[in-house]
Amino acid sequence: MPEPKVVTACVLLIGDEILSGRTQDANLAFLAQALGQAGIRVVEARVIPDREDAIVRAVNACRSQVDYVFTTGGIGPTHDDITAAAIARAFGLPLHRHAEAMRRLQRQYDPADLNPARLRMADMPLGAELIDNPVSQAPGFRIGNVFVLPGVPRILQAMVGGLLARLEGGRPLLTRTVAAFATEGSIAEALATVQAHHPEVSIGSYPFVRDNRLGTALVARSTDPLRLDAAVTDIAIIVRAIGVEPVVEP
Repeated sequence: MPEPKVVTACVLLIGDEILSGRTQDANLAFLAQALGQAGIRVVEARVIPDREDAIVRAVNACRSQVDYVFTTGGIGPTHDDITAAAIARAFGLPLHRHAEAMRRLQRQYDPADLNPARLRMADMPLGAELIDNPVSQAPGFRIGNVFVLPGVPRILQAMVGGLLARLEGGRPLLTRTVAAFATEGSIAEALATVQAHHPEVSIGSYPFVRDNRLGTALVARSTDPLRLDAAVTDIAIIVRAIGVEPVVEP
């Protein structure tokens, strides 16, 4: 039986404020977890400045390599919100005022408040499909395999919640953790052997400090629950072999 297709995604975090350190991104972790549960594996993420040429290059580089590209940020009303124009340029499409997006903004704002800056939030590449925004009405959009989302975490999360049902995913990526009060160096060689015996399972090693004690979290990931369980069993065995009792998390 052939292996199920792995559905992949790239996340492009757009914004000078992220690169400067003034804003700490919260969207990548949310997207990776939500997409992973839908069977879509985030295989790459980039932070992109608010420059049209940089956005165009990143979008075109990624959209041919993965199944889905998700951008965050740069679709608000200010002068540096240039993501929509950059996406249009990346696809070689004209930027136009989307009629339905315009109607949604008109429902959200009083006529006196719907100024030219806010109207820019209805400008999208020709042929774009809207992504509903249940929080503030200003929609995101999809063109091809690129999904354009806002940078405000609570709005992005609400929009992704309604978007997931429209995406075709593969098997969800399952995760299990074996925690041990042992250093990475004490189990590194044996862990490499376990990884070699379970090539279909991704195994990572992450040190931690708890109650002033050094430990290592051994994280196994796979779309196959049986293979994942087998790898976790072998990880627990190598931990016990050095005289440490592992804590196997479900």
